Amino acid sequence: MNFYEERILPHLVHLSMRSRELLPYRKRIASAAEGRVLEIGIGSGLNLPYYGPRAGEIIGLEPASRLVRMSGDAAGKSGMRVSLLEASAEEIPLEAHSIDTVLTTWTMCTIPRPERALEEMRRVIKPGGQFLFVEHGLAPDHRVRNWQHRLTPLWERVAGGCHLDRPIKALIESSGFKLDCIDMGYARGPKLLTYFYEGRARP
Repeated sequence: MNFYEERILPHLVHLSMRSRELLPYRKRIASAAEGRVLEIGIGSGLNLPYYGPRAGEIIGLEPASRLVRMSGDAAGKSGMRVSLLEASAEEIPLEAHSIDTVLTTWTMCTIPRPERALEEMRRVIKPGGQFLFVEHGLAPDHRVRNWQHRLTPLWERVAGGCHLDRPIKALIESSGFKLDCIDMGYARGPKLLTYFYEGRARP
């Protein structure tokens, strides 16, 4: 085990669990959701407290049974209309053009086929609907990129399939979405994991 495996990776794992640092992003993204919302990778339901009154219904999609149970507990406490789907983002079991808002928060890094998932998201969004996202991914700095590429195979194994080096903006644009707005930059913490992409896109 080398220095990066001993020191850097454990620090990144710790950072990824520090939800307090991520709270402002969750609040901005969830509060902008409208209508019938599909949250991809709802996990344990951390975004549920931050949906605003314009979100009429939340459908949470999650492939992991354990997390579906956890998000079910959070949904019961939220006071919102929430239903859960145990399914993959690559095969969304919903009709085409049935969703007003698709929302993801730090989710696309773990999806095995993100291009396929984005195609499915675009399929289910209504005309005029929106895709809201905040994700981490490929950084612009050459040295950071090199380490992201180098460490991703190991990081993927220890962090639930997470990829450090996905080019989020390019993936979204190449999947038939047009970006209305996007903010990109480093958050606090190690640059390998904290280059964030936050924005809104439409089919």
